Amino acid sequence: MASTIVWLRDDLRLDDNPALAVAASSPEKMTVVYVLDEASPGIRPLGGAARWWLHHSLSALSAELESKGSRLLLRRGAAAPAIRELANETAAGTILWNRRYGLPERTLDAGLKEWATGEGIEATSFQANLLFEPWTVRTGSGGPYKVFTPFWRSCLAGAEPRLPVDAPQRLPEPAAGPSGAPPAGDSLDSWGLLPHRPDWSGGLADTWAPGEQGASQRLEDFLDGPVEEYGTGRDVPGVEGTSRLSPHLRFGEISPFRIWHALRERFPRNAPADVGIFRSELGWREFCWQLLYENPGLATENYRREFDRFPWQTPSDAELEAWQQGRTGYPLVDAGMRQLWQTGWMHNRVRMAAASFLVKNLLADWRLGEAWFWDTLVDADAASNPANWQWVAGSGADASPYFRIFNPVTQSKKFDAGGRYLRGYIPELSGLDDKRIHEPWKDPEAASGYPEPLVGLQESRERALDTYQRLKAL
Repeated sequence: MASTIVWLRDDLRLDDNPALAVAASSPEKMTVVYVLDEASPGIRPLGGAARWWLHHSLSALSAELESKGSRLLLRRGAAAPAIRELANETAAGTILWNRRYGLPERTLDAGLKEWATGEGIEATSFQANLLFEPWTVRTGSGGPYKVFTPFWRSCLAGAEPRLPVDAPQRLPEPAAGPSGAPPAGDSLDSWGLLPHRPDWSGGLADTWAPGEQGASQRLEDFLDGPVEEYGTGRDVPGVEGTSRLSPHLRFGEISPFRIWHALRERFPRNAPADVGIFRSELGWREFCWQLLYENPGLATENYRREFDRFPWQTPSDAELEAWQQGRTGYPLVDAGMRQLWQTGWMHNRVRMAAASFLVKNLLADWRLGEAWFWDTLVDADAASNPANWQWVAGSGADASPYFRIFNPVTQSKKFDAGGRYLRGYIPELSGLDDKRIHEPWKDPEAASGYPEPLVGLQESRERALDTYQRLKAL
């Protein structure tokens, strides 16, 4: 009897997993497989923090599958030959997966579908990780949107996103290979996803609970309070005002459909404006994926091609390390970069300030920052990470104007007036009062051990604006 393969990628969950749900409704035996693909052309290898998350997410998923009567098979290598080999081993008649939207991934999936058709194998893909697939949201002229607001307005004017599918109560037993036993796979530990010598992940483990259960708990905690004050709370880095669902969404431990309808259920009518603001953040995720779908080189190429002529300055090793390590002399930037290193995450308001400092006050190429965030963020997303860096740099779609330069002092005074966030990550400033903590260079004795400002804000701002004016004149 033929068997079914469910190929998991960025959808490490049982709940609202269309590919898994279809397989669970079939009488065929099933193989659930994850392939660590760092070899296929164009596939971007995960950064260090994401690899840590993946290890723990796969471990949690494996336990969940076993509790339902199934198991998780792990294989490593180029995905297409790995799936073809597995199909032959298990006499698979069906291969199911949930769609991805980057060009290398789409190319790989299309090639596998073509091979399966030639072999008489049914290969079917499903919508699982985006509420609105990129090709379904189009302007009146049939092209993609380049500005978020009309994009999101168009999404909201369409059909309501489908209802999520509950996790199966039981799953088919694993398919057997030629020996009569389930196919052999790798051990998770053999992949070496976790850091060692040194192990820098202690702060990540203290902050996060990767896996589907952790994602569900995050959503519940958010709906029980912060969502109703999200409009203001999301801008205050010293409080838990955001959902922190981004890494769970990145690895597909929770579906956007589940989040969307959880909001509908919690607020069936007259939802607070804050709920709509949070829902629009889901929209920004959708918009970023449309940008990547239409612009596959988003992580390496300027969306606005005039920025190809922008004279970025190469920072010295000392300057770049000071930014990476949170030693720029500007507390908001430094607190954010230290939060990133300790927890694998940074508050979004602070991300914008830290990114602006790099690309505008230091005039460093945005790609340097994008690459650092890719390596250190647990929620490093192939679409949102480059799209947001280009937004700050001014080179992206619907971008912040280049002349908008975040002043880290003004930002910290406004959004962290009492210095709660700053004190949480910069112990050198513990002796400063609420006013002086934002400008520690004015009281160097009380801020002993904290570095002097790397550059002057006014001078570096003027340099950035002058450079941009010269670009416009070209």
